[in-house]
Amino acid sequence: MENALTFTQSVLTFIFAHLIFINLALAVMVVFFQRKEPKSVWTWLLILYFLPIVGFIFYLLIGTDMHKRKIFRTKEIKDRLSNMISNQSLGFRNNELNINNELMNRYSDLIIYNLETSGAILTHENEIEIINDGQKKFEKLLEDLKKAKKTIHFQYYIIRDDEIFKSICDVLREKVKAGVEVRILYDCIGSRHVRESRWRALRNDGIQVSGFFPALLKRLHLRVNYRNHRKIVVIDSLIAYLGGFNVGREYIGKNKRFGYWRDSHLRIDGEAVLPLQARFILDWNHAAPKMHLSLDHYLSDIPQRKNGACDVQIITDGPDTRIQNIRDNYLRLISKAKKCIYIQTPYFIPDEAIISALTIAIYSGISVNIMIPNKPDHHFVYWATYFHVGEMIMAGANCYTYENGFMHAKVMVVDEEVICCGTANMDIRSFTLNFEVNATIYNEEKAKEMTETFISDLKRCRLITRDKYLSRPLLIRFKEQTCRILSPLL
Repeated sequence: MENALTFTQSVLTFIFAHLIFINLALAVMVVFFQRKEPKSVWTWLLILYFLPIVGFIFYLLIGTDMHKRKIFRTKEIKDRLSNMISNQSLGFRNNELNINNELMNRYSDLIIYNLETSGAILTHENEIEIINDGQKKFEKLLEDLKKAKKTIHFQYYIIRDDEIFKSICDVLREKVKAGVEVRILYDCIGSRHVRESRWRALRNDGIQVSGFFPALLKRLHLRVNYRNHRKIVVIDSLIAYLGGFNVGREYIGKNKRFGYWRDSHLRIDGEAVLPLQARFILDWNHAAPKMHLSLDHYLSDIPQRKNGACDVQIITDGPDTRIQNIRDNYLRLISKAKKCIYIQTPYFIPDEAIISALTIAIYSGISVNIMIPNKPDHHFVYWATYFHVGEMIMAGANCYTYENGFMHAKVMVVDEEVICCGTANMDIRSFTLNFEVNATIYNEEKAKEMTETFISDLKRCRLITRDKYLSRPLLIRFKEQTCRILSPLL
């Protein structure tokens, strides 16, 4: 015991004696070996200078860069889909697809970009149901789960061990007894409050369960960043769910702190189920390599169907990708707007490229409308959001706070023609630090439906006028500025 204390004391003495050299080495690593934005670099350097020890630990927890590591083995999916991707890309480039849809022709450059950068195949004949209410979402989900015949793939960032999850587990147990393959993939930080005994009980019942980036010794989470923020359910390779709702009682409005939970989720029946199935399998194979799934085995079961009118691209993104696929998809959509842009997001902390694109759109006469919550679920993030919303207000955007509970939808609608909806917030964390998935939907009917929903939500919103924003109290200004300075770390 005495030797251990002596050793610890020697280590601490060495660290304090050489702190300046340790900080210098870390600063060199931040500047020269990490792919960070200049603003982020300067922020980290300031933290390391003013908080030598705390800053060092803080950097180890959330600052290390993952871009050079390819954690997913994507060769299998590229081999499976490469011909489809290259054929679609060439077809659009050479005008060989005989597309008579004016909307698709108008957005062909965006379709090609998504194909080339993220392998987002263009899927057709999709039937999309937009769900904005948590109670309805879980009712529909339970109904579809009960109809499962072969497989259920269930992936969420946050799972609460409450009555919502228990009702889902009851159905999953029954499906396992009926011979259905059931898999649950959860994020180990987002779902950290679920006891290990719960997961163990589900495994004993025949459900395969795995966690994404598990904690060290089951408690110590060394990866605060790089979380799997995706919410995907795929049933029998026929029906898929994608969107903002997690699993928990707050998502049906049973948390007094938030009240009514306003979110957006998609129920997809059609070819777009294929890339969502592929995404789940890739995530599963990373988290559970000993229970490896074959893409061919599951993707070959997806039949050709002609039951819908929506063309959809599923775009996935993460810190291990070279290009910020979802951020760039937003950018291209903004640049193509002619009349109006509608954005709903719980966090609005975009990078300079998005800010510039939206500002240019406003000055070009395009109506930019942004809706955020009227209350924080994370105070630091909320005040950074309020600062950036202020930038938009000063440029001339219409910005609103949702007053009927909590706004958690992640939606952009452009010109009542195209929707981008999924798990990614309009913030730096979603663009660079989280694993996300969005659907870009090319369909005027659904885009108008989403626009009408935004307009209906305005009845429960408060407009943040320029005068109101400029008259905000000094304390709020201080919070904004503090959080703005640290926002590159988000």
